[in-house]
Amino acid sequence: MRGKYAPVPKTGQTTPSDTGTDGALKKGVAWPTPRFTDNLNGTVTDKLTKLIWMKNASNVSAVGFGVKTWADALTAAATVANNSFGLTDGSKAGDWRLPNVRELQSLIDYAFYSPALPNTLGTDKWAEGNPFKGVQSSYYWSSSTYAFYTPYAWYVNFYDGDVAYNDKGNSYYVWCVRGGP
Repeated sequence: MRGKYAPVPKTGQTTPSDTGTDGALKKGVAWPTPRFTDNLNGTVTDKLTKLIWMKNASNVSAVGFGVKTWADALTAAATVANNSFGLTDGSKAGDWRLPNVRELQSLIDYAFYSPALPNTLGTDKWAEGNPFKGVQSSYYWSSSTYAFYTPYAWYVNFYDGDVAYNDKGNSYYVWCVRGGP
């Protein structure tokens, strides 16, 4: 008798490099098509995770975002609301947050790099505005502290999908999310 398992999504890899590889087996839950929906209010809904992401993944040109230390990233995320950062979604301060490391990594498509992100349909590599804008091929903070050494936190590198941890005093990008279980 087989037990129940958590529904883990596919990685996006489709080109096999050898027998038994992820690209050959293509295991995991299939992504919905389209994967993302642009809500036309500064937000994008991920139909795979049901999370709502800010359309602008870096807000580099907006006052207050860009790169931040981990503590400043947490504070900045908590202040995001309707009529800020291009949002017209009716949200209030406190609705938005820094994603945990698994939520942030869920955006990664390991079939691509620079950035490792899929397009709206989830069938090809991301291009500016499809559905996100301002995605940096760089590090983004998660809200997850590294348990072994709490002055560190986890981040996701959108250049290649690498997930690692580093000192919370470093400055990385901030990509806010809301919703979720």
